[in-house]
Amino acid sequence: MSADRGRQLHAQLAELCARLGRRVQVMEVCGTHTVAIFRSGIRALLPENLRLVSGPGCPVCVTAQRHIDAAIDLAARPDVVIATYGDMMRVPGRRGSLEKLRAVGARVRVVNSARRALQVAQEHPADSVVFLAVGFETTAPATAATLLEAAESDVKNFAVLMAHKLVVPAMLALLEAGDVPLDGFLCPGHVSVIIGSEAYRPVVERHQRACVVAGFEPEPIMRGLVALVRQLVEGRAELENAYSAAVQPVGNRVALELLERVFTPADTPWRELGVIPQSGLELRPAYQRFDALARFGLELGQDEDHPGCRCGDVIQGKAEPADCPLFGQPCTPLDPIGPCMVSSEGTCAAWYKYHLPAVDRTASDTQSVQP
Repeated sequence: MSADRGRQLHAQLAELCARLGRRVQVMEVCGTHTVAIFRSGIRALLPENLRLVSGPGCPVCVTAQRHIDAAIDLAARPDVVIATYGDMMRVPGRRGSLEKLRAVGARVRVVNSARRALQVAQEHPADSVVFLAVGFETTAPATAATLLEAAESDVKNFAVLMAHKLVVPAMLALLEAGDVPLDGFLCPGHVSVIIGSEAYRPVVERHQRACVVAGFEPEPIMRGLVALVRQLVEGRAELENAYSAAVQPVGNRVALELLERVFTPADTPWRELGVIPQSGLELRPAYQRFDALARFGLELGQDEDHPGCRCGDVIQGKAEPADCPLFGQPCTPLDPIGPCMVSSEGTCAAWYKYHLPAVDRTASDTQSVQP
């Protein structure tokens, strides 16, 4: 974004907020938006009456504790190899983390895709390989395609621990809870490429909240915020797609057909949000033989989050990281207590890296590595 364009957008946003004459609260749903907003310094440009709050858009942060514990239980078995995305390695569970378990001999493999996890299973037919399937609609189609391949190739030593989430049901659940006043949503770009901009129509029609789909660079984010506040000034609550170069109204039909073929919506637990109806994905009957819980006779337990961690409040927009008594000391990226400090898309990690004063960050890092 050029300096001139940045000044123009800042002036438009300031003028619209002044015309509105009241406090405005907008939720950026996506963790990538959260990091981009911090990194680019956009927060410093916001008018005083415009506040951005983070939402449940970080896949690591919203994965329920019970799924982390199940993955750790599986990893502790000598006959199981866990394949996972790297940002899940350090999420704490009741028995430590996958990273700590690997350090004492557990077979945990970091993979960059579900298909790579399947390849590990094919390369090691004597091992049972379980892929930790986390993420939103962005990553779920790749899991679906991998399961189709596993079924067609009759791979018997591959399974998935299902923890995929759906974005729109979580947005609706936040509004229905009514705990956080929101004027609108800056909707995620990556997920919207898959599900399409029209997927947010229920948010607008049921709750009269403005929704604007935006890209991830500073200029698209600012344009999205301008569009949101303009709606409020004009007394509208509409769905706008400010990312039409990548997002179509109906989304990616091929990806959506994959999801429909392999999965069905199901009630699923979210960290601190509880069970949200029809907000997750489960395997259809034809693919249930790949379900890790059923294969290994596991049942999901209850969530037992750290009593002092406010990650759950942060991902609901109820609190900022600095409101958590653990933030910065003792909870740091080097020694995280909650998942919001683990993930590169976590609000606490972004706040720590870009917002916490350097002197405080240095002191916290020093304390976190003391013996």
